[in-house]
Amino acid sequence: MEVAMPLTDNAVSRSFSRSNELQARLNKLVPGGAHTYARGPDQYPDFMAPVLVRGKGARVWDVDGNSFVEYGMGLRSVTLGHGYPPVVDAVCAAISRGTNFSRPTELELHAAEDFLRIVPGADMVKFAKNGSDATTAAVRLARAVTGRELVAVCDQPFFSVDDWFIGTTAMNNGVPSDVAAKTRGFRFNDLDSLVSVFDEDPHRVACVVMEAATATAEPTPGYLDAVRSLCDERGALLIFDEMITGFRWSQGGAQTEYAVTPDLSCWGKAMGNGFPISALAGKREYMEFGGLNTDHDRVFLLSTTHGPECGALAAFRAVVHAYATEDPISRMEQSGRRIAEGVGAAAADMGIADYVQVIGRPSCLIFVTRDLDRQPSQEFRTLFLQELLSGGVLCQSFVTSAAHCSADVDLTLEVIHRALEIYRRAIESGGVAGFLRGRPVAPALRRYAAPRRIDTSD
Repeated sequence: MEVAMPLTDNAVSRSFSRSNELQARLNKLVPGGAHTYARGPDQYPDFMAPVLVRGKGARVWDVDGNSFVEYGMGLRSVTLGHGYPPVVDAVCAAISRGTNFSRPTELELHAAEDFLRIVPGADMVKFAKNGSDATTAAVRLARAVTGRELVAVCDQPFFSVDDWFIGTTAMNNGVPSDVAAKTRGFRFNDLDSLVSVFDEDPHRVACVVMEAATATAEPTPGYLDAVRSLCDERGALLIFDEMITGFRWSQGGAQTEYAVTPDLSCWGKAMGNGFPISALAGKREYMEFGGLNTDHDRVFLLSTTHGPECGALAAFRAVVHAYATEDPISRMEQSGRRIAEGVGAAAADMGIADYVQVIGRPSCLIFVTRDLDRQPSQEFRTLFLQELLSGGVLCQSFVTSAAHCSADVDLTLEVIHRALEIYRRAIESGGVAGFLRGRPVAPALRRYAAPRRIDTSD
């Protein structure tokens, strides 16, 4: 029977005092106050960024004793729930026998076999620890295979912390301009914009890097097939970023969902249900450039001390087993549909359907907040987050997991309803003044610390 703890806290009794104290200390020791920009305190309402101590299923607890229903689930990396017992048991059993050795383990072989069974378009795989290493290795490999330099990258949110991508963002400080100039952008679902990149430098594009779909955009019919054909015609490699789509769209990722096979694909996040693991996979003829069965100049593909670490590989194998024996994606999508329908109905009843929307794939929803002029608004986003946190819902989006039971969703919808009431009152009052406590959240990738600069001087 599905049971969720009642959310008895309210905006008056819920305290973040201990979290605020620890966050202030983090700000002095860790640049940005967190080890991932998306986890930073500037992504949450002022003085309401909980510092967590544990999680179970779809629930998390902070240092102040507050309990939250969590969405986002480790930046989309947890699809089976926090502390999912079969994964924990598999990891504990593996690391009890040692974690890292000077030679490959049998576990590496079995993990590679598992991976290649679920990604039939790939012949070989290399494991690593983070997605950026995998995508950058794919770009380097594509450049070596084609003898070209330019990277065509889709106008999607994030691909890598490395210079070839970060140099194209607002946080490009420290990236040589000539490096950034070798990456060219194109628009999703706009084949002509990609053709233009190829036409600009017909023989210099090494690869096309893209997500086959995002939380907000499905590929239009025929688009991915056309991209595949264009890459073949122009001699470029097609690279799919499956960090989010893998294990959330389907176990085999977007390439399985849409039946379009890339030359290389990059994986991470949900592969290990929160344990650190990523992968670069692809066709043998290309992957062997980084191996021992090649007459070409070799590519330094991926070579990481912790890539084959036993705990994460055991977690991955347990995730694969869970997907084979259960149906976590259907459970994620069921919860997501309930939330999207609930928000839509409540917003319509209150007359604010033009201001608050939940959009996207049911397993990967985001919410859109608009101001009085119906323009995207960080202020109203912050107000919405503020009221969700006050009621016991921790999220930046409504990304579900298989652990979100119907009782969790019931409680979430109750909190959302109260948050929408506040949102409606703010709209009717002409803005967030008097409702928003503190500064608005800010984009994670921005040139300046303002408007959420933090003074850590004593």
